[in-house]
Amino acid sequence: MEAGSTASPLPEGSEHAAGGHAASPLGSVDKALTALEALATAGPGGVALGDLARSLGLHKASLHRTLAALRHRGYAEQDATTGDYRLGPAATALATVYLGEENLPALLHPVLVAVCRATDELVHLGALAGTEIVYLDKVEPARAVRVWSAVGRRRPAATTALGRALLAHRALDDAALAWYAAAAPDEHPVTAAALRATCDATRASGFATETEENEPGISCVALPVLRDGQSVAAVSVTAPAERLGARRRREIEAVLREVVPPLLPPTLTVPEAVLGRPGRPGGPVAGGPRRPATPAGL
Repeated sequence: MEAGSTASPLPEGSEHAAGGHAASPLGSVDKALTALEALATAGPGGVALGDLARSLGLHKASLHRTLAALRHRGYAEQDATTGDYRLGPAATALATVYLGEENLPALLHPVLVAVCRATDELVHLGALAGTEIVYLDKVEPARAVRVWSAVGRRRPAATTALGRALLAHRALDDAALAWYAAAAPDEHPVTAAALRATCDATRASGFATETEENEPGISCVALPVLRDGQSVAAVSVTAPAERLGARRRREIEAVLREVVPPLLPPTLTVPEAVLGRPGRPGGPVAGGPRRPATPAGL
């Protein structure tokens, strides 16, 4: 898409066959989609009409009409000073809506199925709802001794592995941390300082853990799912505490590390620390030890 591009435009009406690709069933739609792809590549600085037409092999007049239609619907914008075109808010909103919380259970269900098969344990998908996490989906193993749970159930975020995984990748100030800590159950009180330390450790390792703080006899390991560095959901493996010792927890972390990333939809990822890369600094919960402290009994 450089200004010096010398690609020759195709004859009017045949643009959709550019680049040697098979002709699109509907050339006008194909033209609009290739224009959107090019605007996305150009970035927020945008691109001039002439440069865009040359890079796509389109006539300026034809492309101008396409861009006018995209502008009408908010999928493209034109800079009032330079005249350059850039991607509009409607285009970027598509992914946000598609990957919204209401769609996450369907989008991430294959992840839960794969993790359940690999671990033979109960697997949950959760998201934040105020000071609590809500179970959006679950996949149960076919083993005789397993943990009971229910989709739609809510638990305090501060004392669950799912909640800790989510909170560790949110920019939380002292007031927000105190708000989450205050919502912890009386039988497992949490201070803001302790919650910050837990988030630091979780962020450093990429994984969150919980041992009998949510339910007696139950332990969890959780992995956050991120969009643009912020958590939107978390996947957890839940098992009886007696079955989830230190060695088993490391095995489950290895499964999550291997299974989850390849199955995530585009724009969703896992923390850099999970992939063996140093996490990017940022937010009040950055830093901390490289591994979370091992809870008693693990």
